[in-house]
Amino acid sequence: MKIQFHGAAQQVTGSKHLIITEKGTKILLDCGLFQGINTQDLNQNFAFNPAEIDYVVLSHAHIDHTGLLPRLVGKGYSGKIFCTSATKDLCSILLGDSARIQESDLERINKRRFKRGESILESLYSQDDVEKTLSMMEVVNFRETFWLNDEASIYFTDTGHILGSAAISLTIKENDKEIKLFFSGDIGRPNDKILKSPEGFAQADYIICESTYGSKLHETELDVKAHLLDIVQKICVEKKGKLLIPAFSIDRTQELVYALDQLQTEGKLPLIKVFVDSPLSVNATQIMKKHPECFNPEVLEYLKHGDNDAFGFPNLYYISATEDSKKLNELQEPCIIISASGMAEAGRIKHHIANHVEDPNCAVLLVGYTTTNSLGGQLKAGNKKVNIFGKEFKVNAQVFVMDSFSAHADYQEIIQFLSCQDKSKVKQVFLVHGDYEVQKIFREKLLHEGYSDVYIPAHQEEVIIN
Repeated sequence: MKIQFHGAAQQVTGSKHLIITEKGTKILLDCGLFQGINTQDLNQNFAFNPAEIDYVVLSHAHIDHTGLLPRLVGKGYSGKIFCTSATKDLCSILLGDSARIQESDLERINKRRFKRGESILESLYSQDDVEKTLSMMEVVNFRETFWLNDEASIYFTDTGHILGSAAISLTIKENDKEIKLFFSGDIGRPNDKILKSPEGFAQADYIICESTYGSKLHETELDVKAHLLDIVQKICVEKKGKLLIPAFSIDRTQELVYALDQLQTEGKLPLIKVFVDSPLSVNATQIMKKHPECFNPEVLEYLKHGDNDAFGFPNLYYISATEDSKKLNELQEPCIIISASGMAEAGRIKHHIANHVEDPNCAVLLVGYTTTNSLGGQLKAGNKKVNIFGKEFKVNAQVFVMDSFSAHADYQEIIQFLSCQDKSKVKQVFLVHGDYEVQKIFREKLLHEGYSDVYIPAHQEEVIIN
């Protein structure tokens, strides 16, 4: 059996791992979009023939794991796409949003390429490709063995990363034996604010494991709500400024709203307006409400009391219309604006930051992972100037960071997640979905834990296992 690593190999985005069995069956685990600077060519071309893929299995709905599905379909893939129910629901909004972003970005990118004398890029995919892709999705329940064919089965376990996120246990029958391959997808954190904690999985021979925070420990924060309230008090009450929070539309936005909902219920939240300014976030919140089976016991208990909604309270406004979003920049009163994207690289939050980053009374609160070259990453690094829409801005606004909202496990939490395994039976661990320098550090930590063989595959590398 072979594994080809076509994405998220020595980098964080573009998750794509192709399994080729002895009989020639081709199973693609994830089909993610590469994100960041200079990734256009990576997204334009597959290093394999999409028409030859037999099955696609998804870990979760994030675009760096699903964002090239419509292109895969447009280039000839015609099989089923297997995922959890919540992942399918989230893809119905995320992929359409991605198509719109691609079309908008492509126009700007091609203008620059034309000026440089470079070839013009074609659109990655259309809304029609998205619709066709969604029609090919088939739901597989958590904790149920599902046979793709007579030689391969999949089994989903909950990773608590985002709504519907799953790790994939793949069993392949070859000759007279079975090979157990486990793909972690993205691993969530124990005691998530909304979702269930990551669960254990069956013994594996081979493990493909994410390593996003493989060199980092999240700061221990005893009272997340108190920290958030302190920032709101400093910026919105004392300075009468705006607090801008770049947040991923899925889970991170809902976690923030849930924390603010609790503060309001407790009578602690100041009487200021809170805006969730993102059509995607609005739709994602509705989908979140449809899937209480993913919620942890604390949230379920909270929902039982009185009129608790978890995602709705007085002075909370969900905004979809572009004109209403633009009016927020003219609003002359303190407020909180939660808007996508989480890395502040696209979407409405980028406009809000451009309009307020030079105001010392305002602040940006970063609550999740950011690549170093993203706008969020530059703000987190403390850059005194940032470039937004081709214009340079001074960073006069305060920048706060709350890592406690991260949806990715740190290295100790990943090690704990893997602790359900008998290390002596794990033949090899492949590290993916992480920066190379981080992966080298995490590799040493896993070897120290007792794993005998930890390997960091390169982009498009092929590895033979048996």
